[in-house]
Amino acid sequence: MDHIDHILIVDDDREIRELVSSYLKKNGLRVTVAADGRHMRSFLETDSVDLIVLDIMMPGDDGLVLCRELRAGKHKATPVLMLTARNDETDRIVGLEMGADDYLAKPFAARELLARIKAVLRRTRMLPPNLQITEVGQVLSFGDWQLNTSGRHLLDREGTAIALSGAEYRLLRVFVDHPQRVLNRDQLLNLTQGREAELFDRSIDLLVSRLRQRLRDDAREPAYIKTVRSEGYVLAMPVEITELRQ
Repeated sequence: MDHIDHILIVDDDREIRELVSSYLKKNGLRVTVAADGRHMRSFLETDSVDLIVLDIMMPGDDGLVLCRELRAGKHKATPVLMLTARNDETDRIVGLEMGADDYLAKPFAARELLARIKAVLRRTRMLPPNLQITEVGQVLSFGDWQLNTSGRHLLDREGTAIALSGAEYRLLRVFVDHPQRVLNRDQLLNLTQGREAELFDRSIDLLVSRLRQRLRDDAREPAYIKTVRSEGYVLAMPVEITELRQ
């Protein structure tokens, strides 16, 4: 029997829940709805889904809090698509840092939401073979830094741990898995956020800037993550891989 993707809609607006649920069901998806974080948690205690559509602006725990909670628990691998009522780049970046895979600003067309859901699911399951991220359980050393993929720790030369957001970790992981190779924005977005670049989308550029700060890289003359004009970004350092013992 073919698998039917199960989507959880978490939104405090009943009209949106009903309209979106009806449209997705008509297009062959299984849908569950939740009005807030409490209902979402209750459902996820006994069931699992293929993707969660999560509204940012909700009473009580908002979508950012819930997304961070999901990423820290047993549903950390479940794709999350954030909905925001404000077409604000800051909201987008914060949502991505909390671990969201994509975002969509309200008001939106149900047809566009369906397309985004399918795109996130497709890219989550079918990354290009030559860009697959390696499994956990390694120490990836480059320059003065080490990235422990099991504990998700970035360590400097003195062994001090540097805190990384979820989005920063995913971006750095892509770079260290593909050192000295130019990656364009579409590739970086596919691998870190499960979507394609939109016109004037600067989310990757902003995350690269944040990551350079974590690596103490000079933005004017970076030694680690270099900008390749009209092409993308490249981790300029070779990477040494050490397998961790089980």
